[in-house]
Amino acid sequence: MDFNFTEEQQLLADTVRRFVREGYSFEHRREILKSADGWSRDSWNELAGLGLTALNVPEAHGGLNAGPVDTMLVMNALGEGLVVEPFLAAAVVTPALLSRLNDEKAAADLFPGIATGERIVIFAHQEPGTRGETSHVTTRAEKSGDGYVIDGYKNVVSHGGAADELLVSARTSGKPTDADGISIFRVDPKATGVAVKTYKTIDGQTAADVELKGVKVPASSLVGAAGKAHSAIEGTYEVAISALCAEAVGIMKAVNATTLEYTKSRKQFGVPIAKFQVLQHRMADMFLHSEQALSMSYLAAIKCTDPDRNERVRSLSAAKVVVGQSARFVGQQAIQLHGGMGMTDELMVSHHFKRLTAIDLTLGDTDFHTQRFIATPAG
Repeated sequence: MDFNFTEEQQLLADTVRRFVREGYSFEHRREILKSADGWSRDSWNELAGLGLTALNVPEAHGGLNAGPVDTMLVMNALGEGLVVEPFLAAAVVTPALLSRLNDEKAAADLFPGIATGERIVIFAHQEPGTRGETSHVTTRAEKSGDGYVIDGYKNVVSHGGAADELLVSARTSGKPTDADGISIFRVDPKATGVAVKTYKTIDGQTAADVELKGVKVPASSLVGAAGKAHSAIEGTYEVAISALCAEAVGIMKAVNATTLEYTKSRKQFGVPIAKFQVLQHRMADMFLHSEQALSMSYLAAIKCTDPDRNERVRSLSAAKVVVGQSARFVGQQAIQLHGGMGMTDELMVSHHFKRLTAIDLTLGDTDFHTQRFIATPAG
């Protein structure tokens, strides 16, 4: 298998790294986090100008139709800079979902705005107590006249407060954990009955809880076939897991570089602590964990669109477990090597560690994916 990237892919990765290096400094990021929105529209427009918001949009709708490997390279670079704009939620997850729902009318209406970055569409699916289960949906959409009435609650919707439009999963039939019976609806976050409560998460990013009380939507707001959205949701989550693994790898690369630089400048007993053999061994272990995570992120990118569901599920869960374990080890060791300063807001390593922790908890944690891997038959 050829693991070399094409010239176009290398240029893509270099372009995003240049954006991070020249336009997304640590101090600039801290200023963005202090803003009311918690992300920057100017930075988002820069990402759109680079074509990144069009990366996963089909060519027929003005996009690049790049795929998981290109997304992996972009997420690596964005992870290195801890970019807080809604790239994953709006430019990876939503295009993946729309592409899998096979609704040409919705695609024609939404994709062009997504590609240009002018329209931010966010998928609201997670509910309290679901962990990583994609079929657990208690939000209901009841038929009413020529439309539907939606009642339910979605929590920790990544960048939900930034949404111009929400794609909400709701059950049109079946029990709360049935795979069948889940549908997707377009919902205006400003519609009557919709309450969006935004807040900051542990990593400084923004999320929202979305409450829907008697929200009336027309039948035309249904995206895809009624009650048949689960396979699309599951496939979307797997693409998102691949992207999260890639982001974590980029963060670990930055953590290792930052920690090495710090140990070269921090002196103890008159010499840099990087000269102490026991700390050299610790940093070597950090590098090995990062390389193992890198290999598993490649596997995730290759397998997240595999037609064999069991192969796909096992590969993505294995990647999430290994990357989660590696991220915890690398992050904890980096904090130890920085000493007390490693926990302060003034050092970027503390922000790295918080984001790695949040990634481990997103779309199913290490324990959940270990059990998912065990429960899925091989072959």
